Amino acid sequence: MKQQWDEIASIKRELGQRYWFPGTSGNLSIKVSDEPLQCLVSVSGKDKYKETNEDFVLVDEDGKVIGSPLKPSAETVIHLEVYKKTDAACSLHVHTVDNNVISELYADQGYISFSNQELIKAFGIWEEDGQLIIPIVENIHDLPKLAKVIADSITSETKAVLIRNHGITAWGKNAFEAKRHLEACEFLFSYHLKLLQMKPFFL
Repeated sequence: MKQQWDEIASIKRELGQRYWFPGTSGNLSIKVSDEPLQCLVSVSGKDKYKETNEDFVLVDEDGKVIGSPLKPSAETVIHLEVYKKTDAACSLHVHTVDNNVISELYADQGYISFSNQELIKAFGIWEEDGQLIIPIVENIHDLPKLAKVIADSITSETKAVLIRNHGITAWGKNAFEAKRHLEACEFLFSYHLKLLQMKPFFL
């Protein structure tokens, strides 16, 4: 488990350097075993810009803590649904201004798509007419219900889901891939918003 702890701690450090955890928001997890399903998940309410030996806690497939009095993130149930629905081994959830604005702009459409963008290759999309589709779901305060809605929006091609005004959850087969997917999404969101701002000048 030390290897997984070190991997997710390293990612937390990198994302923290980008200031992607405002107000203790966001949560991260990494799978420790498949049978039974167990994962390390960030502890609730912690300042993720700091590093301690209590940053993560081990939970089982029902989100119950194993061998610790610490409280896991309230959104642990979302990470568990991702693991149950996909081949993911790492799941990352962050709140940024860009991903919140994108989720609000395209919430009624239910998704945002990208094509003719170099960064979609980060998702293994190499075809000239390839397209990246990121579902957008409503921000339901009942977290088990929200987790189920997210699970229902996932297909075999899905690598990330936006929650309306509540950030993005991105995942991958390992920690490196999950971070790559998250970084690519945030680049695409930032690019898209800047392009929208510039469009009046092209008219």
